[in-house]
Amino acid sequence: MSAVEARLAELGLTLPEVVPPLAAYQPAVRSGAYVYTAGQLPMVEGKLPVTGKVGAEVTPEEAKELARTCALNALAAVKSVVGDLDSIARVVKVVGFVASASDFTGQPGVVNGASELLGEVLGEKGVHARSAVGVAVLPLDAPVEVEIQVELAE
Repeated sequence: MSAVEARLAELGLTLPEVVPPLAAYQPAVRSGAYVYTAGQLPMVEGKLPVTGKVGAEVTPEEAKELARTCALNALAAVKSVVGDLDSIARVVKVVGFVASASDFTGQPGVVNGASELLGEVLGEKGVHARSAVGVAVLPLDAPVEVEIQVELAE
């Protein structure tokens, strides 16, 4: 077991199976020393646990937890192309999309769910640049979607 997966286990988390693509794309692609993930929805065992807009049908607290799930799914996607999460040198960038009610402005707090998970799992290697964007709708009416870019150790 890798050190990263051991840390996940300490946190009571398990790396899920890679979420199959919903369209014509790959869950993650490696280019040189970088891995880019596709946007990861908060799928759990092939299903969205909650749908709707944050600030309407979904609370910010629920959405923050869903963002954690997105980040976990993103780590699974990274592992699918590199084989070992210990090869991550650092998370470079996180982009979070939040399907938002028209008056909801707490996107950064929601995407903190993903950022905090990456920090808990990877420590200093999980510190990253980030964007948190409010959008009208996401695939399958998901409340949150997260993509990450990681740099691999040489």
